[in-house]
Amino acid sequence: MHAYQTNWRGFALALSLCLASQVQAQDKVEWKITTYVPPTHGFVVDVLEPWAKELEKRTGGKLTARVFAGNSPFGKTENQADQVKQGVTDVGWGLNGIPRGRMPRASIMELPFVAPSADIASRTLWSMAPGLLADDFKGFKLLALHCHNPGLFHTRDKKIDKLEDVKGLRMRAPNPPTQELLTFLGATPVGMPPGLVYENLEKGVIDGAVFPWDAIKGFRLEGMLKHHYDARVYTACFHLVMNETKYNALPAEFKKAVDETTGNVMVNRFGEWWNRWDQAGLDAAKARGNSIISVSNEQREKWRVQLKPVIDKELSDIEKAGVPNARAIYDEMLKTVARLAK
Repeated sequence: MHAYQTNWRGFALALSLCLASQVQAQDKVEWKITTYVPPTHGFVVDVLEPWAKELEKRTGGKLTARVFAGNSPFGKTENQADQVKQGVTDVGWGLNGIPRGRMPRASIMELPFVAPSADIASRTLWSMAPGLLADDFKGFKLLALHCHNPGLFHTRDKKIDKLEDVKGLRMRAPNPPTQELLTFLGATPVGMPPGLVYENLEKGVIDGAVFPWDAIKGFRLEGMLKHHYDARVYTACFHLVMNETKYNALPAEFKKAVDETTGNVMVNRFGEWWNRWDQAGLDAAKARGNSIISVSNEQREKWRVQLKPVIDKELSDIEKAGVPNARAIYDEMLKTVARLAK
């Protein structure tokens, strides 16, 4: 009897240790955080990887995260939000305007001359997210919204001295508003993930690309794109999203770690980050001796009038696609930008 009791106690102890081990293992979670940019891009190095480490620190190692960049199977530009919604990945960073029509309300920020900087554009989008933009993000826990600094026209062979010089060129465009702008100017817009630009320039498929400065360094384009026209006509905007159901099922300490490191805390730093990333691209172009054409603010004000038909057409298209208050959203963006710019 004594031997039986001893054996039973040994079994019970082993079972309890096994169960405790399983519970402990279940308490540890590893997230997949994905993006389409290269692993050397500032968004990976300065934002996603430090954020993953901070989550791990705040949860005592219970929540770890692995960042998958554009060179991974999860790196397709158009798949970032879909992967999150389908539960394939946990968090995704992607472009609002790719594919076309996915986030039509937030994409209004990408129209010409809406915002003068990454900082103001990002804070404007984030302030409007719970209200006029909310329908774009159903099913997601929205962690951040942001935009890059107004972008440029970069070309391989033809030097651009005025906006009309893009006529006849095949230009990579990041979003529908920029495609409309290029069409209006007589260029041929080519929708293309940024990671494919180098190859298509090399093959002669495109003549140039519409990018902010950061992409020149980020995608190793300083030797391929030799002429830079600092138009600063447009911006492109981005989302950082999590599956809403997954977020709601998180333990309280995980939610707290996420909430305290995203939202305003993250959005308010994008101006600083983009300025740094853009400077690296500009420095790379200067180091190669590339031509850089500046544009005065007076000239941009003239373009604002000239490009009004592009804005009107894009707003009409968005209305026809099911956003009847597109113009109200546009007007609110302009008001918020003006307030934040003071």
